[in-house]
Amino acid sequence: MKLAIGGVIALIGAIIAVWLHIPLPWMLGPLLFIAISRMASAPVACSANLRYLGQWGIGVSLGLYFTPYVVSVIAQNIWPILAGMVFAICLGLYGTLVFRKIGGVDLKTAWFSSAIGGASEMTVLSEKYGGRADLVASAHSLRILTVVVVIPIAFQIWGVVGTDASLPGPRIIDLSGLAILAALTASSALLAGFFKMPNGWVLGPMFVAMGLTMSGIELSALPDFVSKTGQLLIGWSLGDKFRPGFFRAAPKFLLSVIFCSLSSIFLAFCFALLLDQTTSIPLATLLLGLAPGGIAEMAITAKVLQLGVPLVTAFQVSRMALVVIITGPLFKYFVLKHSED
Repeated sequence: MKLAIGGVIALIGAIIAVWLHIPLPWMLGPLLFIAISRMASAPVACSANLRYLGQWGIGVSLGLYFTPYVVSVIAQNIWPILAGMVFAICLGLYGTLVFRKIGGVDLKTAWFSSAIGGASEMTVLSEKYGGRADLVASAHSLRILTVVVVIPIAFQIWGVVGTDASLPGPRIIDLSGLAILAALTASSALLAGFFKMPNGWVLGPMFVAMGLTMSGIELSALPDFVSKTGQLLIGWSLGDKFRPGFFRAAPKFLLSVIFCSLSSIFLAFCFALLLDQTTSIPLATLLLGLAPGGIAEMAITAKVLQLGVPLVTAFQVSRMALVVIITGPLFKYFVLKHSED
């Protein structure tokens, strides 16, 4: 029953957001309505399987953008992507300082709360090293919520108009091809989940669809409702992370998360301005690529606003991979060792 009520509220949120012309209505509407409902103790819920289904849809739709031409464009912009990876590590260090000085939490909790990528992986690592896993999970949820709400609304206020008309490789819906595409990408998602690949339900399908598109194999385009349903399910699952008394649990820390998220967006904007002087990538695309959000959320924003989906995805995926790989070792061999010495 809670699941059914949650679905109805998420759909109502999307419809109202469309009516109000809110940016990213199919994600932001469900996210905000479900988050408010959860914090108001309404009987709503979301299944992890629904979140996975939404991530699968977004992953497939992203992979279909990677035509040979688009891949060549990304290859020509490798150095800004590498710069974005380094910038993400710097943001993590900045967040650690903010959470220690303003949030008043211990070093372990601050470190894993500030890593820009792999929310579930950071929560697990914080448990492993003795940090506050509940605060780490809350920090990442609130960070993504802040970024997902602030950036699209800011773009709308500033009148940012997409100049990247990148289109997916396949343009025609073929039912038999769509069935094969769904089977291949779903299998890759299950395989990625089995091997505990970070963001496996996004990246597994994305890499398979990407490989097909890059090879010139066009099985089928995705129906528009798949993308909108994926956005709705992701917004619903993000909103479901909030609980009654969320902001009363550790108000000082959560306020520091909001401050850090907003200031990180500003720093990303400043760094995007710097990169804009030496690259042909549009400023808005650079900002989305550098923004401290999630892969799916920032890619959806880029897709809806036509702001360079493949480049934003490349920025976000590379950043996430680096952060997930090095955050634990950096803490173990530098931070932990230094504190023990």
